[in-house]
Amino acid sequence: MKKFAIGPKLAAAVLAIFVVGCAKEPPPPPPAPAPVAAPALAPVSKIIPGSAEDLRVNVGDTVHFDYNKYAVLDADKATLQRQAAWLAKFPAIKVTVEGNADERGTREYNIALGAKRANAVKEYLVSLGVSAARVDTVSYGKEKPICSESTESCWAQNRRGVTVIASGANS
Repeated sequence: MKKFAIGPKLAAAVLAIFVVGCAKEPPPPPPAPAPVAAPALAPVSKIIPGSAEDLRVNVGDTVHFDYNKYAVLDADKATLQRQAAWLAKFPAIKVTVEGNADERGTREYNIALGAKRANAVKEYLVSLGVSAARVDTVSYGKEKPICSESTESCWAQNRRGVTVIASGANS
């Protein structure tokens, strides 16, 4: 049998190749893909369409008036237009418009002013196509304030017409 002798130079070269080959760090792993954001979910509304809360929150149930006036303000016409569209969508609903006044003036004067305000809202809704038979009015004068301070900003809140559902609402 013949022996093969490996020379010291060859052994050193093989050892060097082996060491260099083993000493290399493996290449870094590819970057992880960017996380994909989940689509944002729309908030779940618990408001029932055609309900009193739907009218109040999504449409608007209140308009305001100037001192001693009962004309519907231009700023509030959009609210009444939304109410008319909402009432067209829910034809079984009947509403009552509540007319209110601030604390200034006599009880009798404010009852009359509240009635004029409620009727102004009703007339505007009727002009937008709502049947007059679906809209009643009532005046509370100064008897149902929502703010009790004797300030102009408070009085302005009390000079209002509020549309409330009388019948036919979804619950």
